[in-house]
Amino acid sequence: MALGFFITMPFQDYIIGRLLQGAFEAGVVGGLADWFAVTALFRHPLGIPIPHTALLPNNRKRMTEAATNLVENNWLSKESIKSKVAQVQITEKLLQELEKNLDSRIVRKGISSFAKKIVVQIDLDKLAGILEKEVKNKAHSIDVKALLGLVIDKTLAGQYDEKTFDYLLAEVEKWIAKQSTREQLGSLAVELIDNADVDGFVKFAIKSFRNLINEETLGNIIYKLVTKGIDDLRNSDSKNRAVLLAKARTFLENLKENQQVISELNHWKISFLEKWDAKKQIAGILKETQEKLITFIEDDKLDPYIFPLLTRLLEDLKADQTKVDQIEQWIHKQVMDLVEKNHSKIGNLVRENLDKLDNDKLVELVETNVGKDLQWIRVNGAVCGFIIGLVLTTLKILI
Repeated sequence: MALGFFITMPFQDYIIGRLLQGAFEAGVVGGLADWFAVTALFRHPLGIPIPHTALLPNNRKRMTEAATNLVENNWLSKESIKSKVAQVQITEKLLQELEKNLDSRIVRKGISSFAKKIVVQIDLDKLAGILEKEVKNKAHSIDVKALLGLVIDKTLAGQYDEKTFDYLLAEVEKWIAKQSTREQLGSLAVELIDNADVDGFVKFAIKSFRNLINEETLGNIIYKLVTKGIDDLRNSDSKNRAVLLAKARTFLENLKENQQVISELNHWKISFLEKWDAKKQIAGILKETQEKLITFIEDDKLDPYIFPLLTRLLEDLKADQTKVDQIEQWIHKQVMDLVEKNHSKIGNLVRENLDKLDNDKLVELVETNVGKDLQWIRVNGAVCGFIIGLVLTTLKILI
């Protein structure tokens, strides 16, 4: 435009020259005016601090707030976010993705990793303390009398009294069959005979009997007597057996109401629970269980148990539309609450990112993105000026 202005200056005496001269003159003015206007957005034209120039740096705070407000309250307002979230069937999409990827290696590894993390992070000491308290509370609440009665009733119903009696007979038989036992019994019998405090005929009879036997003979006699007695007591038709078992059963039945025994058992229970360091033992069991679980997970032995269960749960969940709707409502509520509580962070994020840029960076950012369009404003200003100048010059010639 400037070049055209200077070239047409010598030709002003001609109509066409005057027309072009006026048009180019107006084009120069339009181009320079738009250059000034566009430049004034970002900086002082030619570095001269003319009022109302360098608008972007001088109005930085207002522009930041305007941009923040635009994003927070218009483009990403609470209502718009909630409206979009309400249109999304989150649960349905989640179930589809889970079903599609459940057998994938990534999901399997993820579940195993998650399971291991949960097991590792369990506070065993705290859990042991809780379990100790519960175990001891339950133990304290046990009714000793009822428990004793139950044990005795189960013992009699299962004929454990007879089994115990037979076991004792077998053990006595084994014991008496030993040569050392017979020798001890014979020695004891001889000692008793020798030390018997009797007089007269009885003393004479015992002394005569003592001269006929020795320790070995007495031991064998006692062995035969005991063995014969055991054989008799083993016989289910034995009266002696029946009498002994009947007495034992009567004793057990009476034991259920024996207040002294019940009191002693209660005292023992309380004393035992007070001294029992259950926490240490429970912690040891939990530690061992934890280590086994970790090994179980690391060896990929969890898959045959967890994935059929997850598949079944997914199928049951998909079949139950009421549950799906409830989950969907819960998820939407959580998202809405999240938006409600944290919506202001959107504006804060915009503000923080804009505040990170100094004026030069901000101007450079805007010019980089819209610089070409701004150049066209200047070109359009020059072209419009040229056309307007042509019209105005034509009017001047005509007038």
